[in-house]
Amino acid sequence: MSSDANPEPDPSGFIIYVGQDQAGHWLVQDSARNLEGRFVSYSAAMSYAKAERHIYHGTIELASLPLTPIVPFTPVQTDEHVLRRAA
Repeated sequence: MSSDANPEPDPSGFIIYVGQDQAGHWLVQDSARNLEGRFVSYSAAMSYAKAERHIYHGTIELASLPLTPIVPFTPVQTDEHVLRRAA
C-alpha cells in the first residue's frame, strides 16, 4: 500500500477500498458503495484510488476480504435492453 494512505482513517470519513473480487479482478470501491472501478492490475487500481482520494478527500485501505462487485460483470442476456452506444 502507498505511504500516502492514512493507516488509521477517520471512521466517519470517506474510505476507498482497493482489493480483488472472488474471480481475481482488481476493484476500487468507496465506503458508501457509490464508486466502483474494475482494473487489470493492482497498480492501475491504486492509481485510480489515489486520484479519487484527492477528489473526495478520503483515505485508501486495502480490502482484507474479497470485494463484492456493485456492477455485475456477467454478459447481458439476449432479453435485456441495452443501449447501442454509451453516453
